[in-house]
Amino acid sequence: MKYDFKAIEKKWQKVWADEKTFAAKIDHTKPKFYALVEFPYPSGQGLHVGHPRSYTALDIVARKKRLAGYNVLYPMGWDAFGLPTENFAMKNHIHPEIVTKNNVARFKSQLQALGLSFDWDREINTTDPSYYKWTQWIFLQLYKHGLAYKKEMSVNWCTSCKVVLANEEVVNGCCERCGGEVVHKVKSQWMLKITAYADRLIDDLDGLDFIERVATQQKNWIGRSTGAEVNFTTTTGDTLTVYTTRCDTLFGATYMVVSPEHALVNQWLENGTIQNADAVRAYQAEAARKSDFERTELNKEKTGVKLEGVMGINPVNGKEIPIFISDYVLATYGTGAIMAVPAHDTRDYEFAKVFGLPIVEVVKGQGESHLDKEAFTDVATGTLVNSGFLDGLSVEDAKKKMIEWLESEGKGHAKVNFKLRDWVFSRQRYWGEPIPMVYCEKCGWQPIPESELPLKLPEISDFEPGEGGESPLARHTEWVNTTCPCCGGPAKRETDTMPQWAGSSWYFLRYMDPHCDTAPVSKEAVEYWGPVDWYNGGMEHTTLHLLYSRFWHKFLYDIGVVPTKEPYAKRTSHGMILGENGEKMSKSRGNVINPDDVVNEYGADTLRLYEMFIGDFEKAAPWSTKGIKGCKRFLDRLWGLGEMIVPGEGYRPELETAFHKTIKKVGEDIEVLKHNTAIASMMSLLNDLYAAGGATKDELRTLLILVNPFAPHITEEMWQQQGFEGQIAHAQWPEYDEAKCVESTVEVLVQLNGKPKARLNLASGLDKDATLAAVKADASVAALLEGKTIVKEIAVPGKLVNLVVK
Repeated sequence: MKYDFKAIEKKWQKVWADEKTFAAKIDHTKPKFYALVEFPYPSGQGLHVGHPRSYTALDIVARKKRLAGYNVLYPMGWDAFGLPTENFAMKNHIHPEIVTKNNVARFKSQLQALGLSFDWDREINTTDPSYYKWTQWIFLQLYKHGLAYKKEMSVNWCTSCKVVLANEEVVNGCCERCGGEVVHKVKSQWMLKITAYADRLIDDLDGLDFIERVATQQKNWIGRSTGAEVNFTTTTGDTLTVYTTRCDTLFGATYMVVSPEHALVNQWLENGTIQNADAVRAYQAEAARKSDFERTELNKEKTGVKLEGVMGINPVNGKEIPIFISDYVLATYGTGAIMAVPAHDTRDYEFAKVFGLPIVEVVKGQGESHLDKEAFTDVATGTLVNSGFLDGLSVEDAKKKMIEWLESEGKGHAKVNFKLRDWVFSRQRYWGEPIPMVYCEKCGWQPIPESELPLKLPEISDFEPGEGGESPLARHTEWVNTTCPCCGGPAKRETDTMPQWAGSSWYFLRYMDPHCDTAPVSKEAVEYWGPVDWYNGGMEHTTLHLLYSRFWHKFLYDIGVVPTKEPYAKRTSHGMILGENGEKMSKSRGNVINPDDVVNEYGADTLRLYEMFIGDFEKAAPWSTKGIKGCKRFLDRLWGLGEMIVPGEGYRPELETAFHKTIKKVGEDIEVLKHNTAIASMMSLLNDLYAAGGATKDELRTLLILVNPFAPHITEEMWQQQGFEGQIAHAQWPEYDEAKCVESTVEVLVQLNGKPKARLNLASGLDKDATLAAVKADASVAALLEGKTIVKEIAVPGKLVNLVVK
């Protein structure tokens, strides 16, 4: 019978849907396993072949866990708010809700065609009012606990989309979405105080099963450092506070640099202190057109303007030092001002060289002085010199003594600092969750009553932002104008909406209890299902999304909504699939692979198998048409085995070890995402069965269960054809006997003077002496040794014996 994958896959996908085969059970007596993949943004382009790699990998884990007796939750939903949908809606004059509905339908049909064992009864959509009601509720709790606040700040502004962008949405000074120019603009924004959780977001990584590169990226993004805040007075009487991790080098500070946006710079411009105001304002305008990434790039040319008319005063020696503005200092990091020690910092050194500033060595390193070289490494060890009361001290001792001095003199104090900034939570667009706040001239900002949630988006048809960058909602006065919940007077709704990150920061909780109408998730559900046992996603989301969702979860823990401090016990990430030419897939390169085409030509099981066989899961791998054909041949041969049933029960003696080894290998490899080697071991077992003339019913039964998580459709069909009971999905994962995983005999290569002469099957486990004795006792070897003298014996037990003769 021909392997008709199209008919088979369609048949079983309908069976699974009709019978709800993969629905998580409301049975809290069973051990639970919660597998999670990042829910997709349903774009109009549909799935690409990168999506199935992550989804299939965890699908295999989820299927194996069910077979091992776990109550498995493996859900899917849609991260459906966002700017791309809104842009498409504007361009094509279609409401974003309709665009979203169409895109979701396409994505869902594609996912179902891959045979993924998602529990579709728990499907969620961030644009559903019954979902974003609780997103708004969480925002209100953040506001009531002082973690949401409004602030005037400099933001990334896309001149084309006319919206605020987060730093991660700016690429090389351009909007990631439209390619338009991004400038800095001061706007009033809602902020979330994620910095209040900075220490916990680092410290609580300990004990989590996160792959190293994910944990490292989290720590680097938060950027915790220990140092001191130092107060520099100025010749105007004002104070410039700097943060430094190297207060031991204060005697070497020969100039200061402040950000172009620094409040004191603007103050000095307004009161006439700065004598070169035109040059300073021109530089400020130039810096506003650059992204933070461009401004802080290490290899860029150093630029700046000296502030004529004001000087800084070094607090340790009273010397006046010049103050510059430069775009490599950001107002949003530290205090927006730095002390520059060009002898011991590469960037300060390069800046000093450009502007001809003094360079004073204050830490003597071991061996040749770095000041004798054009290029040098930053000195972190050594002995203090030219530093008054610090001379002769080590760097660490000098830091301690300097902090003591600063604190005793009232000129500074110890400080822990973070690179992490508070989260800009406003977006000036329509297609996002309305922020449930109103502004009253009398009462200020007020939260709407929780009883009025969800605050729904109004039905509008004009989605273009205003010329000043205000949200399109601002034009709809019938929605904007409301009453103050505090005094009952006139008030206006907030017209900014939430960023796309909002809905994805807690979606994993909603899957646990998607229909709960009294809380984001019921206590009973979260206490059973939480935390997520295994979360897989792309490396591009291991900083912001992971931080944001961990922050929200910790806050919900603090207010008693969830019982655990962390949302995810385990986090892994996958490498992307490249084009056949080894380059990243893109339309411009013409190397994009559409999974629909692959499923149509080879079948979903072949696609699943190939994407797992393609290589190390954590690394990028190029697509190979030859490789996918090889996986199709494996399934064709598996299908053929169904017509090669031989008499007998259990595992035949000659195959017993192979079966036990394969059961162990596949089971262990699935648990560590080594799906490629698991598949290789099953291919080897299939070869053994063909060599043995076929399979017994019991042998085929075991093989089908092992292959099922990887290729579920073909194995379910073969299972049914053989008359096995029920579905494989309800079967039990086979057990192995450790003692039977060891071969009873091993093949040993016999060499004379390094040349192969024979291959012998010897008992496994023999030591060196026993191996040599067994080889020399063999009749064929004895014949080769006749008339010769052995002068040296080399034996590698279980592998090789080399006899040197003359």
